[in-house]
Amino acid sequence: MENRKVRVRFAPSPTGPLHIGGVRTALYNYLFAKKHGGDFILRIEDTDQDRFVPGAEQYIIEALKWCGIEPNEGIGFGDGDCAPYRQSDRKNAGVYAQYAKQLIDAGHAYYAFDTKEELDEMRARFTAMKTTFSYNAVTRQNLKNSLTLSEDEVKQRLESGDEYVVRIKIPRNEEVRLNDLIRGWVVVQSSQVDDKVLYKSDGMPTYHLANVVDDYLMKITHVIRGEEWLPSAPLHVLLYRYLGWEDVMPQFSHLPLLLKPNGNGKLSKRDGDKLGFPVFPLDWTNPDTGKISSGFREKGYLPEAVINFLALLGWHPSGNQELFTLEELITDFSIERVSKSGAKFDIKKARWFNQQYLHKRTDEELVDVFKIDLGRHNVTASDEQIVKAVSLLKVKANFVLELTPEQIERDAAAKAAAIAEEKKKAEEAGEKYVEKEEKEEPRLSFWELGSFLFEEPATYDAEVIKKRWNEQGAAFIAAMKTAFENHTEWDAVSLENLFKDTAAATNTNPGSVMQLFRVCLSGAAGGPALFEMAAFLGKETCVRRLAHALNTIGK
Repeated sequence: MENRKVRVRFAPSPTGPLHIGGVRTALYNYLFAKKHGGDFILRIEDTDQDRFVPGAEQYIIEALKWCGIEPNEGIGFGDGDCAPYRQSDRKNAGVYAQYAKQLIDAGHAYYAFDTKEELDEMRARFTAMKTTFSYNAVTRQNLKNSLTLSEDEVKQRLESGDEYVVRIKIPRNEEVRLNDLIRGWVVVQSSQVDDKVLYKSDGMPTYHLANVVDDYLMKITHVIRGEEWLPSAPLHVLLYRYLGWEDVMPQFSHLPLLLKPNGNGKLSKRDGDKLGFPVFPLDWTNPDTGKISSGFREKGYLPEAVINFLALLGWHPSGNQELFTLEELITDFSIERVSKSGAKFDIKKARWFNQQYLHKRTDEELVDVFKIDLGRHNVTASDEQIVKAVSLLKVKANFVLELTPEQIERDAAAKAAAIAEEKKKAEEAGEKYVEKEEKEEPRLSFWELGSFLFEEPATYDAEVIKKRWNEQGAAFIAAMKTAFENHTEWDAVSLENLFKDTAAATNTNPGSVMQLFRVCLSGAAGGPALFEMAAFLGKETCVRRLAHALNTIGK
């Protein structure tokens, strides 16, 4: 293994949108490959044609590109020596049939001719006996397969085109050992493993055979995949052994689950719907229903923030550093520091990362993104104006983009549906459903923070007006309007001095009217630095807004 070039693969199935947990699996594969100067491959495992979803494959490719973790070779990223990278294409090229036959000839697999109805009947009999049916070393002796049928009958069935599957012949009582790089030694008795289907008479392999054959032919050295595949690992070890490839079997690492925010169970789309956060990298439109599931990209998250957030969900860096560039992650990454325990999905931490990376981007880099919001509101502004606005707003923003009304409506509907489903489940279980209040952190986008920089405020903060709008406050605003009209310089420093001078001239405490002054200019009680904001708005706008406040508030 030491002399082989590191090669890893990310092998999703195109059965729907790529879950954010799948993105983390892809990320860890990418980091491991780059750390060791190896190759990262994208392979599409579409052996389950019944669950194939149109558009899912392209979604996976686009998601990896957006995240910046692009494979060296594979579907959508260019062919290497191991093409094709889609299992249905490999099946059509005749890749798998020979290995199924090799296993049968060696006595490690067999033909099974049982019909679906016969297997259903067997399951029903076992259920009646209050046990679970498993096709294994014991039950296979009473079923229709090449171990119980005569050689002539097997030959006749094959020649007449009877449907069959090829099953692995799991030994009855054997210890299967696997040294997982994260979990250490995993030992399983073969009696706990059933005779899985490897190959079907239509020529399509199942995941188990295709995955092992492809990993061997693609010279994969390390398999880094989710914890849900750990129960299948003993079967895969046996396949490597039976096919004569045990000396080049990849080293396995089974990643911990991404858990719900409360830690109880695996993170699901329903959790995201209920709590208002995405569990997919990009928006996904269901091709059958047209229903849209939210993605991190469309919610305004930056890809580098998502990657940094995901990297720390289950992996511990060597020190206390939290913010990592992709290059720094590659340098520090170690599979041995991946935890065995599941990691809670903390969306508040994701928002924090987003804010940190937002602040790292230059004002100029954010211009094009902020233009999207301005366009939604039919606002036109020069790049110079937008750069100044970004500079004012960036310190408090944690998102670049606002949510569209459609997104807000969609999220509300998804949350209602998720809660309704939980209530229904509770009722069916005879339990009382109690909805827990989840306190949302404010989602502060550039537009939400500073729409008043580009359009007139429609309302004024009610609390500030109630508390601060009185005879003295109104008199000060009138004095500031006059002072603005007569002022010639227009920069933050001179405007702050003008504010102080006007307060002194009217015998007003500056602190008692500063928030009122802000509200009259912007409508909001908080926001960017006050005098920098006034400088941005310009003399004409400031005078007009103070006049409007004087003519509107209290009338």
